[in-house]
This record gives sequence, structure tokens and C-alpha cells, in this order.
Amino acid sequence: MAKAPRTQYACTICGHRVPKWFGQCPDCGEWGSMEETAPEVRKSHRAAASASVARPATPAQSIGDVSSEKAAFLPIGIGEFDRVMGGGVVPGGVTLIAGEPGVGKSTLLLDVAHRFAARGFGKALVATGEESASQVRRRADRTDCLHPDLFLAAETDLAAVLGHLDDVKPGLLILDSVQTVTTGDNDGVPGGVTQVRAVASAVISVAKARGIAVILVGHVTKDGNIAGPRVLEHLVDTVVNFEGDRHSMLRLLRGVKNRFGPADEVGCFEMREDGITSIADPTGLFLAEQPEEPTPGTCVTVAMEGRRALLVEVQALAGRSVADGAVPRHTVSGLELARLNMVLAVLQRYAKVKVLDKEIYATTVGGMKVKEPAADLAIALAITSVEQNLAISSDLVAIGEVSLTGAIRRCANVDRRLAEAARLGFKTMLVPPGCTEGTPAGCEVVEVANVEEAKRAASRAWAQRNLEAYAKVRVQGRRRRSLRR
Repeated sequence: MAKAPRTQYACTICGHRVPKWFGQCPDCGEWGSMEETAPEVRKSHRAAASASVARPATPAQSIGDVSSEKAAFLPIGIGEFDRVMGGGVVPGGVTLIAGEPGVGKSTLLLDVAHRFAARGFGKALVATGEESASQVRRRADRTDCLHPDLFLAAETDLAAVLGHLDDVKPGLLILDSVQTVTTGDNDGVPGGVTQVRAVASAVISVAKARGIAVILVGHVTKDGNIAGPRVLEHLVDTVVNFEGDRHSMLRLLRGVKNRFGPADEVGCFEMREDGITSIADPTGLFLAEQPEEPTPGTCVTVAMEGRRALLVEVQALAGRSVADGAVPRHTVSGLELARLNMVLAVLQRYAKVKVLDKEIYATTVGGMKVKEPAADLAIALAITSVEQNLAISSDLVAIGEVSLTGAIRRCANVDRRLAEAARLGFKTMLVPPGCTEGTPAGCEVVEVANVEEAKRAASRAWAQRNLEAYAKVRVQGRRRRSLRR
């Protein structure tokens, strides 16, 4: 007699199956995620080999006979959103947008649905499983997103969502969120691996067959990764992350995967009371108001967010020296602590700046997060500036990676960074050796080979600025005396 299938346990996070219960998933390491499930029914090789061959409904076509007009972009009208998406939404394309709770995903997508309907592309349907239709209507009143072709549906059952598609016949479907929708044809809890995979597969099939642009909202785990099976990111056409700090107005829409355009674009938004607004030139958010006389402890660098160059001001503060044997406190905001500690060690060893025994605080202005090594030189100059009371010229930018030997190494897209700095009025630029090609007109590009040369170059730039300011004062004084005579 055939043996009855034994009970299995599956992880609700990664889908890994084991014959007995574990407190921690052996595959992904998540605690308390193993749940009892029905065993998988596997077909034998003989049954798979004898499967019938179905006649395709649509014959294969030559690539030259296939029209690309059906996959043309539909621009929404939100500049930063269209930029990240590659030009807008695509009929039949499926986008997955993920972000932390409260970052503004639902507010942004409600505006997208409203603009889609207002531009005459067709009806837009927002199917929400996390809110009621009345709650979405209140948000629409606050953000002025009302249109007759914008439809709302509060559903958590996949069959009901597909029924709304038959009734409304929209050109855009927003499913908020894919973890809250379930189907009765599959076992598992809402948000589990089995349910998310089944719901996403069904929605994608309908989108491809009917030419509906679909945007799926996904949850994220405590580590910042998209919740659910990894196969979900492979099934969709576009994956974007909506990032931002609750205490900051800045929001970033970062492309991770895009079959219709570049996958490294970043869009900038500003959270306001009346909704989320696109920011075409966000550099002003990351630069503090420049005073007439620069103060020690600040330096400006140029960071790359995708293909966009953004100027960021780095600020540093040196506290009191700690006692012998005590561990000094190093605190960062918007920067990486490991890179700060490395820069401090290099400064003490090669630039004779004694900072390892002091408390150091470093931050970026505007809530910008800078993780690339190109900001190392700006961090080093900001710390040297505050420690030696050396003010850095307000029209100077520093770009370069600091190595453990004290040398300044090259970074990517230097020409693009210099062009953006020149556009915003910066005149002096400290760069690694070999980066003077494509120097912007009217700017002085100074190559520095190590941190000691960078410190001297910054001092000369500040001294030159003082001499020019002193010369202007003398000329103005002579003119006043001549007028009095």
C-alpha cells in the first residue's frame, strides 16, 4: 500500500519546507515563521513525460511583425516618477513599489492614479486591502485627487478584485498591498509565501492578457528587504523602493529593476501637508544657507544618486578629549560609521591631526544618506577644519576616496560631479590625480594626491578668498576717500 503523505512545515518568509517543526527557519534564519502545511504532491517523471501537448492560441510571429506600439509609455505627468519609470507606465507592465510604513507610498500612488485618469488614458482603479474606501476618499480630498474616472475598491479577496476589473475595465490598477490579498485556491496565511506568489501570478497574467498597467505595493521586512518570496521581484517588470525618514521631508524613489528603462535612476520628492511634490532640483535641500563668512567644520561634496549628481554639505564637530583608556564616542547621521573611523585613523597617521582621543560627530545636511567612498575627502576636510579651526572656502567642493595609506583615489563620474558643482557656482574643486579632463570653464580644479596636500590646498583656497575680499575692501575704501575729496 502507498504511504500516506506526511505533514510538512513551511516558512512563511522564504517558503522553505521541512518534515518537522523548527523554531528558526534553516534557510532564511527567521524565528517563529514555520507553519504546518499540506505536503507537496510531486508528479513522477513518467507522468511529466506523458503530458499532452496543447495547441497554442496565438502562433509565434517574426520579431519584425510584432508591433511595439502597445508597449508605449504613458507619461503620468509627475516628472520624477516618470523619470524613474523610464517615461511613465506601460500597458501590460507590472511595477512593484516597496517602502517602510508611513513613508507615503499610498499618497504617491493615489496621485499617480488621479493623473492617469485626468490625462485621458482611461479609468484608474485603486484596490486597497489596508484601508476602507472612505479613508482613501479623505486622503483624496486632502491632496485634491478627485476625478470621475478614478475608482476605489476595498477588497482583500483576489476573486473580488478580478471581478472589479471586469466591471470597471481600467487602464491602471493599483493593488495596495499584495500582502493583504488572498486567494481561496491556495493554502497559507495572508502575506505568506504561497499566497503572495499566487496573487502576484494571477494579477500579472491578467495584466499581460488585457494590457492593464499594474502597480503592486509591497511591504518590507525589518532589514529593509521586500517581504515575501524572492520570485516576486523576478515576476514583475519594474521594482522601485520608496525611501525616506519620517522626520525629514525628503523622499527618494529609487529604481532597482526596470525592463523598460534604466535601473539606476533616483527621483526626489518632498512630503507636504497637501501631498507629495516632485523636486526637479533638490540640491538646495542638502546645502545649508551659506553664510558670508564660512565657519570651521563644514565641507561640500558631490554625491551620485543613480545618474544624478547632488551637492551635499558635510558637517563635523570635535568634542572633548576622553580620559586615558576610555573609548571616545563617534556619532554619524547620514554617513557610515565605519568610513568615519577609517578617515579618523588616516588623519591621525598621515595628516598629523590628533582626533582619535576625541568625541567626533559628523552629519549631512537635509537628511541625505551618503554611503559612497567619494565623500571621504569632504569628511576628512570637515574634521580637520573643526579641529584646527581652519575655515574652508564656501565655494570649494571636495571629491575623492581616502585610502588607508592616506592617498586620494579616483571615483566614478567625476566629470558629471564637477559640472553640477560649476552649475551651482562653486569655483574651487579638489579632486584625485588624473581628473582634470573636462574642467568646467571659470573653475579651478586642484589635484591632490593625499590628505596632507588636500589640507594645504583647502588652506590656500581660503587664504586666496581672504586676499580677494581684502582687495575689494581696499578698492571700496579708496573710492569713498576720492568721493569725499
